[in-house]
Amino acid sequence: MAGLDENRPFIPLGIAVLTVSDTRTPADDRSGDTLAARIVEAGHRLIERAIVPDETRAIAAQVKAWTSRKEIDVVITTGGTGFTGRDVTPEALEPLFEKKMDGFSQVFHRISFDKIGTSTIQSRATAGVAGATFIFALPGSPGACKDAWDGILKAQLDYRHMPCNFVEIMPRLDEHLKRGAGK
Repeated sequence: MAGLDENRPFIPLGIAVLTVSDTRTPADDRSGDTLAARIVEAGHRLIERAIVPDETRAIAAQVKAWTSRKEIDVVITTGGTGFTGRDVTPEALEPLFEKKMDGFSQVFHRISFDKIGTSTIQSRATAGVAGATFIFALPGSPGACKDAWDGILKAQLDYRHMPCNFVEIMPRLDEHLKRGAGK
């Protein structure tokens, strides 16, 4: 049964939040604020926040820079996962992934369906691993950010969560690179 093992210590992670938007500013970035508040409330370290326009190169460059930093274990993006011409977050991130996390999108849509019904199909939420860093691309609404954090990320980014969690596998995320298979 899933739950917290209080005998295990909480291990705070370093997390960066990227808002992808042509219109948001630090003053009105509600989705970024939602994620930042939940990250800190959970006991993790918010290492950095940024806002970039809906441009493939800008998104990829920021995330790639963060994945090269030792103190950043997780990158969470919000915005740019829809179907309009400017929604390019999956196109920017998926080429960076060394491993794609198909289950994240499936569970996110299941949680989202319970809240917004079939409208969930309008999101291309995605996730993967690059540079031994977990990357999650969420829709740009505060509600979607709450659903993803509360329903998936809060538990999976907590070492105490059982039967398993992302934290316990972090030391082994780059094994394939050490063996040379990722080249």
